[in-house]
Amino acid sequence: MKTKSKEKKAIVILDFGSQYTHLIKAQLYSLSINSVIEAADCTVSLFQRLHSNIGVAGIILSGGPQSIYTSKIKFDRRWLQQGIPILGICFGHQLLAHLFGGVVQRGQAEYGREFITIKSTSKLLKGLPKRLTVWMSHRDTVTKLPRNFVSRATSSYGGNTIIEQPNLKFYGLQFHPEVSHTQGGLKILSNFVTNICLMPRFRKWTPQAFIAEAASIYRDKVWRGKVLCAVSGGVDSMTLLALLRKTLSKPQLLAVYIDSGLMPVATKAEVRAFCHQYDITLLVHDASNIFFRRLKGITDPSLKCKVIGKIFIEEFEKIATQRKIHFLAQGTIWSDVVESGITKFSSQIKPHHNVAGLPSKLHVMLIEPLREVFKDQVRIVAKKLKLPNPIVNKKVFPGPGFAIRVEGEVTRKKVTLVRQTTEIIESIIFESKIARHIWMAFAILINVPSLGVKGDGRIENKHAMVVRIVESKNSMTANFSRRALPYLEAISDRIIKETPIGRVVYDITNKPPATIEWQ
Repeated sequence: MKTKSKEKKAIVILDFGSQYTHLIKAQLYSLSINSVIEAADCTVSLFQRLHSNIGVAGIILSGGPQSIYTSKIKFDRRWLQQGIPILGICFGHQLLAHLFGGVVQRGQAEYGREFITIKSTSKLLKGLPKRLTVWMSHRDTVTKLPRNFVSRATSSYGGNTIIEQPNLKFYGLQFHPEVSHTQGGLKILSNFVTNICLMPRFRKWTPQAFIAEAASIYRDKVWRGKVLCAVSGGVDSMTLLALLRKTLSKPQLLAVYIDSGLMPVATKAEVRAFCHQYDITLLVHDASNIFFRRLKGITDPSLKCKVIGKIFIEEFEKIATQRKIHFLAQGTIWSDVVESGITKFSSQIKPHHNVAGLPSKLHVMLIEPLREVFKDQVRIVAKKLKLPNPIVNKKVFPGPGFAIRVEGEVTRKKVTLVRQTTEIIESIIFESKIARHIWMAFAILINVPSLGVKGDGRIENKHAMVVRIVESKNSMTANFSRRALPYLEAISDRIIKETPIGRVVYDITNKPPATIEWQ
């Protein structure tokens, strides 16, 4: 694949379905490096037809949920014959070894933080210490190297954690350098794209450029039309609303807050105050009876999200029809899209209500300016738009609300209990000195009976409450908070005293292997 001087160079990311694929692109973007994501079965000839103006400087093979022995993805081996550097990550690492005659076997599963030791250095590992903390997520491992490949590092379980073929400039990493938990991960990616692929850098992403581009695109797209903006009270939808208000005139924009009965009590007042401050017309629509009626008897978590998403869209479409509005804007961000299994080979982690819950045919045109950005980028945009600090720094809350924090059937009584308990957790954690480190802090009601004693009498508790406090940067990976440990006793005491709950436990699982939410 020859590169013409007039072509723009880029790194091609072949996506095998990893939930982290777009983190690779985001990290390259932070390095001012152009990249293009294509499905893993994209052939060399198809890529050339789709991107005739792009010269490929390097290839990254992403991770994925499958095994090389069960995967049905057809990979074009011509990618290996282009004389271009290749970096395989996790599944891509195993595939690279397999294609060149190495042995990949089911071995010791490694999920989350692991330690690796670098045995010998190379261009890829320049500037890194000999011992690194990395982020793993795999079961298969490379047990025998292909011919002419060398092993550069091993993990605490052994194995060939970093491999390379120096002459071909092919590299494999069993871990994920793109996630923030990997020490030196960005340095590894930088070494690959700049020192090995010799990629030129472009001007860095800025919130100013994003705002200007989004304003231009949607001003032209909407023109004189009207937009119904779905508002949930979170930083995503508030940023979207402010962005659209900056772009459109007041008569063109209607903010709609649908009261599902599943949100925090304060949310409705916060939305009212925000819309008043920014001179935005707001409609508050109470549909709580509809939500609880339609959720009755439903216990499957995925179905809950889909039902909630369907009700939201039905109510939005109803309002849009009544008011003759043809555009619906919602604050979908990329983590919502990725975890809903939207990319070709990705598995569905959880069906986000505003992605997987949408019907195949909408009666309105969907507008999602934030669809390809992450939460931390949204906050940067919000700050640039001069949104109030409580909005910019607002903690994450799921769109389906407390429904996904109730195991089994959702009732008003259960939602009230989870809401009350979450308020206790938040009041302690978010008013403490560790607040700025915490991504989310909440409660999950589970159907686990246990014995207890209150007032010197035996009681049988029907439910236990799980406390979940995590630290993260973009929700794609997360750690349970160790900083929160000194506060757990106070949290438990208040929950036991102020609610009917008699058993409180703390979730100490990272993401992966778990998700942040339970459902």
